[in-house]
Amino acid sequence: MNPSEFRKYGKNVVDSVADYYENINTVSPFPNVEPGYLFKLLPHEAPDNPEQFEDIQDDIETKIMPGITHWQSPNFYAWFSSSSSFPAMLGDYYSLMFNIIGFSWIGSPAAAELEVLVMDWLGKLLGLDERYLALNKNGSGNRGGGAIQTTASESLVACMAAGREMALDRLRDQGLNEDEVDRLRYKLTAYVSDQTHSSGEKAANVIGCKVHIIRTDAAFSLTKNALLAAIDKDKSRGRIPFFVCGTFGTTNTAAIDDLAGIAEVARAEHLWFHVDASYAGAALTCPEFRPLARGIEQVDSLSVNPHKWLLTNFDCSALWIADSKYLTSAMGIEREYLPRVQGNNGAFVREFSDWQIPLGRRFRALKLWFVMRMYGASGIRAHIRNHVEQAKWLEAQLIADGRFEIMAPVVFGLVVFRAKPCALNSRTSEYQDQANKLNDDLVKRINSEGSVFIMATRVQGTVVIRAPIGAVYGSVKSTELLLRVLKQQLSAAFRI
Repeated sequence: MNPSEFRKYGKNVVDSVADYYENINTVSPFPNVEPGYLFKLLPHEAPDNPEQFEDIQDDIETKIMPGITHWQSPNFYAWFSSSSSFPAMLGDYYSLMFNIIGFSWIGSPAAAELEVLVMDWLGKLLGLDERYLALNKNGSGNRGGGAIQTTASESLVACMAAGREMALDRLRDQGLNEDEVDRLRYKLTAYVSDQTHSSGEKAANVIGCKVHIIRTDAAFSLTKNALLAAIDKDKSRGRIPFFVCGTFGTTNTAAIDDLAGIAEVARAEHLWFHVDASYAGAALTCPEFRPLARGIEQVDSLSVNPHKWLLTNFDCSALWIADSKYLTSAMGIEREYLPRVQGNNGAFVREFSDWQIPLGRRFRALKLWFVMRMYGASGIRAHIRNHVEQAKWLEAQLIADGRFEIMAPVVFGLVVFRAKPCALNSRTSEYQDQANKLNDDLVKRINSEGSVFIMATRVQGTVVIRAPIGAVYGSVKSTELLLRVLKQQLSAAFRI
């Protein structure tokens, strides 16, 4: 394909993208296909000869599109939204054009420096403490800063590895030699809650440490006292606490852990304290939500996913570190074929391969830069507040209906609820298992109807339904449709 052909076909693709988004609310969010459907439609070997673009585009429409789960649909509520916006797409187009492997400043100075600047922009927009910014006002560098990762899961692995380096360094400071330190590695213990994202437990598996999963309180939050009790128990067994993950907006219920209390424990016990704010961290762009994050200024690391609620296409996960010393110690590997800029060049010369697990990395800062410039702080805040307002409206309507109950406070854009046991069957108020089954069945009926796609989850033994309001192309009409489907399917299923 030459530039002239690319220009022609590229315009066709842009038109297809625009058409898709113009009509996204007319398609069922979940496809009606069975496993293995595509195997029956496509050849089982790559073609020997080149094929025409028109044929490939036709296959997109007739074979791929029928099997797509439409995450951008305003009627998609299965998981937290995967943000998408036209400004972010335009930024990604430029990233694809440059196609750099930006592992170092030498790899592409513009990519490294733009990421430093854009991560500071976003940090300031979230109201983060200055120690998480790369640059001081005079342009000199801090020990901390931000880096764009693929996902918050990757960030957690990297930060847990950094916490391990900090813990091992402390053992060395106590006079232990390397053999003695190595023999104690298997005793290192990380702490997460039963509401921490699955990536917390996965990170412990990856770096090879023990993990203690702590039960949350009635508000589904990890508390200071629960963490202390877990640490005391592990110390009595000879384990070495080294890492704790708190959450600002859990996946199941958007609960907020006791960040200030956990920070106090982490400081006293010399733990690396990471906060996963993948979803709700975006709300910190609005000053009214910042009091909910008291204690976040004391953490060692913090991750927020712009690809969840900040209008930026996947993948774009923002990670800030207060002091990069142990992260770069854990992640930094030097090789002769990876030259570094020598001398004192300030904070702009970031070897970002030392801040992540992979060596290579895309030019992700471009799409975030486009979003922040084309929406502005005011547009981003309006986007967040609109979804919170819709969630509050849905909460009020569910309560007013009388057959639903809210199972967790609606603080951000997530509404967690269930059909009341008494609304499902007069006998079920005494039988939790039956109530759980009937709520599961309600979700299956809703998804079979096809207008919306929603998921149930289980919180401390209770099946609940999650409705995250956050689609970029959603509206009040979308939320009204969800409410209408909920009511209709509940009435149809149980004749009430």
